[in-house]
Amino acid sequence: MKIALFGATGRVGNAILALLLESNLDVVVLVRNPDKLQPHARLTVLEGDARKASDIENTLDNVDAVISALGTDQTTVLTEAISHIILTMKKKNITRIITIGTAGILESRVDPGILRYKSSESKRRSTVAAKEHHKVFNMLCESTLDWTIICPTYLPTGDATNAYIIERDMLPIGAKKTTTGDTALFAVKELMENKQIGYRVGTMSPE
Repeated sequence: MKIALFGATGRVGNAILALLLESNLDVVVLVRNPDKLQPHARLTVLEGDARKASDIENTLDNVDAVISALGTDQTTVLTEAISHIILTMKKKNITRIITIGTAGILESRVDPGILRYKSSESKRRSTVAAKEHHKVFNMLCESTLDWTIICPTYLPTGDATNAYIIERDMLPIGAKKTTTGDTALFAVKELMENKQIGYRVGTMSPE
C-alpha cells in the first residue's frame, strides 16, 4: 500500500510518518523543506506547495489512500490544499482520506445542534482555525470520498499511550488532551481498520 501524507514535518504528521514507515508502507510526502526529513527506503519526498494543484497531482500519483495532518497556520492553506486534494482524488479514483481536524468541529454537548467552537463549550477566543476545519468538514461531507476526520482536543507533544478513548461526532466526556502520539496512532489504525468512515471522531488520552 502506498500512502500520500500531507503535513509530514508537523508534530502529528511526523509521528504519523514514523508509524507508516514502521508498518512497512510506502509513503510519499509533499513538503516545502525536504531537509527536515530523514531519508528512508520506503519514503518519497517531493518538494512543493500543497496550495498548488500541480504539486497535489504529482503527490497523488499511484497512491492508495491519503492522510492529511495539515494545519491552518492562521491562513487558508488548509482549505486550499484540501480542495485540490479532493478534486485530484476523484480524478485519480482514490477514495480513502483521513484528516486531522480539531475538537471545535464536533457536536456540542451543552448546546445541542451546533458545533463546539460556536457554543459555550468552547474556551478558545480565536475561531480562525476552527472555521477552516469546519470548511474542510463541509467539503468532505459534500464529496463522495470515504473520509474520517480525527478531532483531538488540546494537543500536547507526547508519546502514544494506546489507551486513548474515542467517540463519534463528539468529544469524549472529561477530555482534556490528546497527545500527538495517540493522535498519530489512531490515524494509522483507522487507515488499516476503516471503522470510522463518514465520521468526525473525538479523541482523548488518559490523564
